[in-house]
Amino acid sequence: MYKVLGTFLLLVLLQSAFAQVLRNPNRRPSGVAAPGANAANRSDTASASKSDNLGFEHRDDAKDSITISFKYLDSIRNVQLDTTINDFYKYFPEPAAEQYLGSNGAAAYSLIFAPFMKPGWDAGFHAFDVYHFTLENSRFFKTTKPFTQLGYQLASGKEQMIKILHTQNPRPNLNFGFEYRLISAPGFFITQNTNQNNYRLFSNYQGKRKRYAASFMLLGNSTKNSENGGIVNDSLLSVKEYAPRFTIPVNLGGDAGLQPNPFKSSVSTGNIYKDFTFFFRQSYDIGKRDSVEINDSTTEYLFYPKLRFQHTFTYNTYSYQFKDVVADSMLYQRWYDTALRRPTDTLIVTDKWKVITNDFSLVQFPDTKNAAQFLSVGARLENMTGTFASGTTSYYNIVLHGEYRNKTRNRLWDILAKGEFYLAGFNNADYSAYATLSRVLNKKLGNVRLSFNNVNRSPSYMYEAGSSFNFGNKGEYKKENITSIKASADNPFFSLAVANYLLTNYIYFTNYYKTAQYSKVINLLQATASKKFRVSKRWNWYTDITVQQVDGAAPIKVPFIFTRNRLAYEGLFFKNLNLSTGIEVRYYTPFKAYNYSPVMGQFTPQDTVTIRNRPDIAAFMHFRIKSFTAYLRAENLNTVDFSNGFGFTRNNFAAPHYVYPGLVIRFGILWNFVN
Repeated sequence: MYKVLGTFLLLVLLQSAFAQVLRNPNRRPSGVAAPGANAANRSDTASASKSDNLGFEHRDDAKDSITISFKYLDSIRNVQLDTTINDFYKYFPEPAAEQYLGSNGAAAYSLIFAPFMKPGWDAGFHAFDVYHFTLENSRFFKTTKPFTQLGYQLASGKEQMIKILHTQNPRPNLNFGFEYRLISAPGFFITQNTNQNNYRLFSNYQGKRKRYAASFMLLGNSTKNSENGGIVNDSLLSVKEYAPRFTIPVNLGGDAGLQPNPFKSSVSTGNIYKDFTFFFRQSYDIGKRDSVEINDSTTEYLFYPKLRFQHTFTYNTYSYQFKDVVADSMLYQRWYDTALRRPTDTLIVTDKWKVITNDFSLVQFPDTKNAAQFLSVGARLENMTGTFASGTTSYYNIVLHGEYRNKTRNRLWDILAKGEFYLAGFNNADYSAYATLSRVLNKKLGNVRLSFNNVNRSPSYMYEAGSSFNFGNKGEYKKENITSIKASADNPFFSLAVANYLLTNYIYFTNYYKTAQYSKVINLLQATASKKFRVSKRWNWYTDITVQQVDGAAPIKVPFIFTRNRLAYEGLFFKNLNLSTGIEVRYYTPFKAYNYSPVMGQFTPQDTVTIRNRPDIAAFMHFRIKSFTAYLRAENLNTVDFSNGFGFTRNNFAAPHYVYPGLVIRFGILWNFVN
């Protein structure tokens, strides 16, 4: 931690220093004459130097201008960096609708239902996905100047977050960069410390004649999450002597005498998840060549592809472990029906995977002048090796896939249809089919989109009998089938979306370790609306609301209404001060929130406890001055309590026996540098 903080501060100082260096390489320090200057000239120079600024000059903001954009993997759309400041969740890893277990970096799930819709092999551990760097959320940049972004966040309870992003184009056709994020949160309750480490190195290259291209990505995630199993009794929250929350007894690994430690990243009771990805893609195009002479010595080569040969190699490793070095045999017998040898023993459960993928694709471009229209077909070979308590097992998959994309030249229509089918192997007969059609109406009415997605997928491997995390379940389930149908409309005035999900053979945990498959079809209807209201010249009201309806007997639990509202005073002041300050309220209707199984790392439906929380209230102030952004928040103002004297002790619940903290003060900065 000390090394990371030291590196962060050093980078800030170096960037500040470099921002002051001379912009003119031919300029000399004051009092130093040019070679060959006579005495009179030296005298004049010395005289003129009295008005010099010791070799420094005022920064010219125009020289710091930059053109920077990025693309996501397999996307054709160029995206600009978002510099708006009115939404805090741009800086926070958990989205606004995320329900997390009381500490930044802890297990989380979305209050707005979104099923896992990927066919093929899957290990089954997704409680920490929201914090992870993945290929899908990775960005490949293109920039005219080196760009660095530094972020730091500090919050109550000694919580910290560090973010670093750097990217540059040493040549117009070559970009590289890296990204790093650290989340460290000791938590407000015993055995609640979390530590998330994420890194990503990336590069993309295109040959001078634009026929060869390559993309490279190296990324990894490390999750260390101490787990306390929730507090032993909810009534202790209202006892005055337990106002310091770290004194409340917990179910797992707890010691009421311990103090939270921000530098503790070790886990004696909890989850340790690690993954690593090496990604390398190469392509070579056949098509029509062209060129444009910029001047006598510079030629810009153009190329219009007709056929592309593309190969993608991916190497992944995954490690999922739960350990408890002070396991209480009575608790594990009651929760997991697992007998330990001694009253206090050590329990370690581990699954490890290695996955190697080779994919070969052919991409054909029907329209020479429109690279956003193409047809792609290909095949993929996957080799998976799993290591469990029972031994090592190897599997394979052969997958066929195809895609058609057409974003018309007038940019009004966008058509996408893609699918994949598992021809042979461990996940034989899995498939996915996805289609979307969107149309830009005009600037006032915006665009409308229709989409359809159907996935037939094998159960995640942790439901199989071979997994170390399968505690005596049968492990023989039918394939899940999930269908989603969505329609949306986006324009400058509002955003509307409606979705219908149909789930067949849904697999879930019935308690801490038992699994089951729901025999009926689950129908979930979801509608979302977002709107910005201008209350006055400076005051704006942002509202988001989602309504969800599902059969009460289904093993899917969602609140009927989820809403977030922000009333903000906003504007540009003193030419450079961009300000947004106000109140934010998040609320969802009472519902039977998921329980959490620490060993399995899974959220499990339950029908006995209804969570009835107060609205979450936060006061905020965000501002930006040129490339510097800062934000200050006072969260959980709703926990104010006068029953035992003034305090913030009327806590909301994240899950049965899992508690959100009281008042949290959060401060952070985000600083962009153009080198």
